[in-house]
Amino acid sequence: MEHEEAERSTTIVASTSEESSGLDAIARVRKLLFRQMLVGIKDGRFFLGSFHCIDKQGNILLQDAVEYRSIRRSSPSPTEQRCLGMILIPASCRTSCHVDCSVEEQLSLIQLKE
Repeated sequence: MEHEEAERSTTIVASTSEESSGLDAIARVRKLLFRQMLVGIKDGRFFLGSFHCIDKQGNILLQDAVEYRSIRRSSPSPTEQRCLGMILIPASCRTSCHVDCSVEEQLSLIQLKE
């Protein structure tokens, strides 16, 4: 009987620490809301927009997004841009992600992967 109670208390402590680390991650991401984010994808395009949200799968939603892509070198401008509005960028397509924020906040975002 004592053994069962010990197992229950261990389970409660473990789930509480998992919840607190999840809440900590949510708090860190909330600080990044509505900041400018530059996201690169596998085909070489970049999207710059206001960070709106991220889901459990890692898909990013950008608001007021602008697409930047490389065009032919014969053109006077090496990149072309177009306004898209709100877009969803799947985690599977993403190659890079940069947020306009302080170094400390960038480091906290990196820790989310761990």
